[in-house]
Amino acid sequence: MSFAVPPALAAEIDELVSHYPQPRSASLMVLHALQDHFGFITPEAMEWTATRLGIQPINVYELVTFYPMFRQQPVGKFHLKVCRTLSCALGGSHELHRHLCEKLGLDAQAHGAQTTPDGQFTVEFVECLASCGTAPVMMVNDAFHEAVSTGKANAVLAACQ
Repeated sequence: MSFAVPPALAAEIDELVSHYPQPRSASLMVLHALQDHFGFITPEAMEWTATRLGIQPINVYELVTFYPMFRQQPVGKFHLKVCRTLSCALGGSHELHRHLCEKLGLDAQAHGAQTTPDGQFTVEFVECLASCGTAPVMMVNDAFHEAVSTGKANAVLAACQ
C-alpha cells in the first residue's frame, strides 16, 4: 500500500482514537482528520483506516459512501454547496444552482459535484444546510450565505476570484 500518513497526522489520529472505548468508535473522526489533511478519502485511505482501527475495509467504505460530507474525489479551491431540500427548493435553489453552473461553464443537469476544468470551483447540490427560514442558502467552503439571489451569487463568485 503506497498510502502514507505523515507522523504528525498519525499522532493526531492516535490521540483521537484514545478518547473512545473501542477504536472502531473513532471511525468518523479518523475519516474527518484524513479528509481535512488530504482533501478527500481515497480507497487507500479507507484501507489504512480499517487497518488502524482493526476493522474490515467494507466497514469504512460503508461510512464514506453513506455520509455526504465525505468526498472520494478532490474538489475545487472553492466548494459551492447549494441546499436542495424543500424550503430551499421552494425559495429558488434550483434556479441558483442552474445560475452558478451557467456562470462557471458547468452542466446544470449533471448529477453530483462538478468541478471547473481549472480546478477553482466545485458546484454541488447538498441536503439541508439548516437555515430553512433564509432560503435559498449555500456555502462556499466554510462560509455560509443566506437568501442567495443571482445577484448575491455573482458577488460571492467575484469575491472568490
